[in-house]
Amino acid sequence: MKIVLIAVGRTSTQYIADATSEFLKRVNRYAPMDIVIVPDLKSTRGITEEVQKQKEGAGIMASLQPGDHVCLLDERGTEMTSREFATMIDRRMNQGLKRLVFVIGGPYGFSQEVYSRADSKMSLSRMTFTHEMVRLFFVEQVYRAMTILRGEPYHHD
Repeated sequence: MKIVLIAVGRTSTQYIADATSEFLKRVNRYAPMDIVIVPDLKSTRGITEEVQKQKEGAGIMASLQPGDHVCLLDERGTEMTSREFATMIDRRMNQGLKRLVFVIGGPYGFSQEVYSRADSKMSLSRMTFTHEMVRLFFVEQVYRAMTILRGEPYHHD
């Protein structure tokens, strides 16, 4: 199973990009994982939040494939511990999915079309983080999940 993270906009903060790349490299030792970037809109002046969500949503939808299990990283999603997250990934792996796709939306969230396509929603925290930090935190959590599933000493309860 391939794990895919779809995110709107590039990471422009170099140290966050470097750390995200490091954890992505670590994850790929266990399972294939890619990050797909949906370009953010160049000029958002003069368009509503709803139009921005729809345009970003079209890019997200174009990155999905039939059969993908889509999980939105959303503030209203289910919170889970690192062990619960590892168990969820393990369950999805055992279901024979080709792609487990996680999606980070733009600054205003997701379009209704993206919400309708989602199979689940999860929240990393009730706090608000920059989208760049969410990418880093999420990829680190995938790495942590892989080490938990292998019984390796990275995670401590």
